[in-house]
Amino acid sequence: MARPVTLFTGQWADLPLTELAQKTAAWGFDGLELACWGDHFEVDRALRDRTYLEEKRNLLEQRGLGCWALGAHLVGQAVCDPIDPRHEAVLPAEVWGDGEPEGVRRRAAERMQDTARAAAAFGVTQVNGFTGSPIWHMLYSFPPNDFDQIERGYENFAERWTPIIDTFEQEGVRFGLEVHPTEIAYDFVTTRRTLAAIDHREAFGINFDPSHFAHQFLDAAAFVEEFAERVYHVHVKDSRKHLDGRKSILGGHLNFGEAERGWDFVSPGHGDVDFEAVLRALNRIGYDGPLSIEWEDAGMDREWGAQDALAFVRRADFRPSEFVFDQAMQRSAHE
Repeated sequence: MARPVTLFTGQWADLPLTELAQKTAAWGFDGLELACWGDHFEVDRALRDRTYLEEKRNLLEQRGLGCWALGAHLVGQAVCDPIDPRHEAVLPAEVWGDGEPEGVRRRAAERMQDTARAAAAFGVTQVNGFTGSPIWHMLYSFPPNDFDQIERGYENFAERWTPIIDTFEQEGVRFGLEVHPTEIAYDFVTTRRTLAAIDHREAFGINFDPSHFAHQFLDAAAFVEEFAERVYHVHVKDSRKHLDGRKSILGGHLNFGEAERGWDFVSPGHGDVDFEAVLRALNRIGYDGPLSIEWEDAGMDREWGAQDALAFVRRADFRPSEFVFDQAMQRSAHE
């Protein structure tokens, strides 16, 4: 379908964008999904200095790279989360502030609104990210959950994100939640509840990433088809299970890449995701946006891996058929 293949820069934010853009252009990527951290896309600078946006766009265009989306995962996570010291490590200092939880959540929400404004000024109409969740910590129901409290968690999400989505709508930008463990939506059921909680607002959709379904034993292609109208953007990432009776699907509080983990993210094409089924589903729903490689593999050199992933996506992506075979046989029989 000739969908553009981009690289999400979130896992490369240790590199200056100038250096990363040069590498990805040489490797053959069509563009970058710019992360709103490191020096890749600075929301505060974008709003106070419009020459910054012109310079950023020129940097990409001079290397033949496009930008179809921004990634605002880190700040978005803090909008609904119970705040703890882990958030300080990933948030801008001005969003963290004094660390008082409600203040952090408020400033994170304001930064998400500013991200919509900055994206619009940059000429980008898609922002992807996380929402955080006030109820993820209640996943395993012990002590037994008060399910009214679960319902209040969805209401809390809607209260916090409705003003953000108002701003997205005003700016003509869409938000794509990466359905993902630790978010308000992480599977089929919770995605349905999340969309209902926010009244199915058109500006709130999905950044589909099949890797987060693989180790939940979920059918990623079926997810695409069920939520077809909400798939606004696609990440290409893979996951592999290593379950042998001794390793847990819960991860064991082990870092990625450790041998005793029950699953790990791997370079696309090296794991359990059925990308052919996913691509067929994307073809069926008419998705023609970017395929954005989010590269994570603790056991592989990332520069080798990014190029391997690009080659895999170029080889795996295919156009839907425009030919109806039985009709061709009928025509042939009448000639």
